[in-house]
Amino acid sequence: MKKVTIYSTPTCHFCGLAKDFFKANNVAYEEYNVGSDMAKRAEMIEKSGQMGVPVSVIDDEIIVGFNEPKIKEYLEL
Repeated sequence: MKKVTIYSTPTCHFCGLAKDFFKANNVAYEEYNVGSDMAKRAEMIEKSGQMGVPVSVIDDEIIVGFNEPKIKEYLEL
């Protein structure tokens, strides 16, 4: 089972799409709200080089934005 983490904000439309995709495909994930958690925001920026959300991390692979084909590839769906 792959480790999935998503850095998101509550008002981000694409974050919602990514989380809905994970739920629809029974993918367990850990979520961090980078709107309120400054430490996780800094961690996200350090990992991805991006300030935009969502940032999904699947094992060691980083996906910026909601890129369904890449997510499917990394999750082997």
